[in-house]
Amino acid sequence: MAARILHRLRLVLGGDGREPREPRGREAEDCPESSELEDDTEGLSTRLSGTLSFSGPEEEQEEEEEEEEGAGEELAEPPQPSGASAGAEDGGRVGPAAERAGGRLLTRQLQELWRRSWGSLAPQRLLFEVTSASVVSERSSKYVLYTIYLIRSGQFDKAPAAIARRYSDFERLNRRLRGRFGCDMAGVAFPRKRLRRNFTAETIAKRSRAFEQFLSHLHSIAEIRRSPEFLEFFFLQDLRAAQRLTCTGMYREALSTWANAYRLQDRLGVCGSGRFLLTLAGLAVCHQELDQLSEAHGCCEQALQLLEAQGSHPLLGPFLQAHVHLAWKVGKDKRRSEARLQDLREAGPPLQQQPTLKECLIKEPLD
Repeated sequence: MAARILHRLRLVLGGDGREPREPRGREAEDCPESSELEDDTEGLSTRLSGTLSFSGPEEEQEEEEEEEEGAGEELAEPPQPSGASAGAEDGGRVGPAAERAGGRLLTRQLQELWRRSWGSLAPQRLLFEVTSASVVSERSSKYVLYTIYLIRSGQFDKAPAAIARRYSDFERLNRRLRGRFGCDMAGVAFPRKRLRRNFTAETIAKRSRAFEQFLSHLHSIAEIRRSPEFLEFFFLQDLRAAQRLTCTGMYREALSTWANAYRLQDRLGVCGSGRFLLTLAGLAVCHQELDQLSEAHGCCEQALQLLEAQGSHPLLGPFLQAHVHLAWKVGKDKRRSEARLQDLREAGPPLQQQPTLKECLIKEPLD
């Protein structure tokens, strides 16, 4: 009853001034709360207008996927469409499955781009650093000995390649290069010789920096850095010293010198030259004499890999013989080397007349 009275009062106060009509039939009396329910529904719809969703569970899932895909489009630009995908884009919206496949393709492209950029970084530079300089006094002369490290930029060398040179060594290199590469050497600066104050700390420091710049400038010129004059400045002295120590049976001292010559040639990028093969021969002989058979076997294997493409070489037979012997000692496979030895035996003089690896090392002239 209270609901009916309240309803009549609302109609009267609404402004038409007419008495509300009595509802006909028992339907209105049986359901007196109908007007109240209608009012509540209208108020609820007004308060929540624009926020209600009447979609089913499947439609809600599709809307969530569309929102996620829209956010992905803001973060990254998808790959350009081609073929069927271009036609789908012109004709209508691409489905969620196709967009997810495009996202996976974009991820693979980014990963591949990263791998390519990681493998194609800027080439490594070779740095020359004077780490120390000491004044040496001998019987009839006094000079400064500069120790230079060869360092690859961006790497840490546990055993760095080093040389020790005096001013006269740099001056000889400068003179030889200017005689052969006059045009290329025109812009290369070299520190002048002084008659006084050669052994002061200031002069030594200035010359150290000048020698670093001198070597870096030479190495930046392709013709010069591949020339025998430039390369032998670094490792020829070590090769001669190591050969001399090997001939006198001082294998431990010779091994360290051969190893430094190996590192120098590796830094300079001349691992396929005849000097490098001679260095491997020296390392193999010294390791074998010091009963370091696995290391000697590894040196022979590296040399044979370098000689793989060469049909004949003076050191091929000695290296094969040494490799077969060392492989038998350390229990490694030697069948390939034996087959190559057989081919050499059929193609050339008997192997008994060929010198051993040590004999080749001792007899090799190092001018």
